[in-house]
Amino acid sequence: MPVSGSPRVSDFTVIPPRSGAAFRLPAGKTLTVVDPEGHQVADLLAYSADDVREVISNGRTFDYEETIALTAGHRLWSNRSRAMLSITEDTVGRHDFLLTPCSEATFRHFYADKPVHRGCFGNLAEALEPFGIGPDDIPTAFNLFMNVPVDGSSGKLRVLPPTSKPGDRIELRAEIDCIIGLTACSAYDSNGGSFKPIHYAIT
Repeated sequence: MPVSGSPRVSDFTVIPPRSGAAFRLPAGKTLTVVDPEGHQVADLLAYSADDVREVISNGRTFDYEETIALTAGHRLWSNRSRAMLSITEDTVGRHDFLLTPCSEATFRHFYADKPVHRGCFGNLAEALEPFGIGPDDIPTAFNLFMNVPVDGSSGKLRVLPPTSKPGDRIELRAEIDCIIGLTACSAYDSNGGSFKPIHYAIT
């Protein structure tokens, strides 16, 4: 998995299955997110560390990058039209920026025959609370490794298992001082019916 200049295995922090974390990512630092076992989604949020009302925006990002297929060479933009993160490496090339974090309501809507879980929304809300970020401040996440094909004629969405393999990764360089929320996703369809950890490192 590691390549020249990449974090060592000992540098990584583990996010256990169906949980989340939040942390600071200073400008110029690189966040590496790894799917260690494959087929696992990670929801990512970014806020300005100087003012958490400035937050990652899928609409601004689609507008300025002129694509919904975001990968290496693209940037993720804020609601104030500032570049927040640049994707510098991506071994998967398939992510989603259309769907909101799964929540208790998601489970009641799609998984009526399965136990209700607070989902990524609840995990992010808990992790981000110490930074003064509340549930109503959580926007659409950049869903790493999530596979959401869109039919070209009807516009219909499907949620399929991720294409990521064990050890696949994405690297994002902070363009401003950020607060990051990151999960190991909890939704059944997003992860092909099983739940695994996510690893991350800051270099």
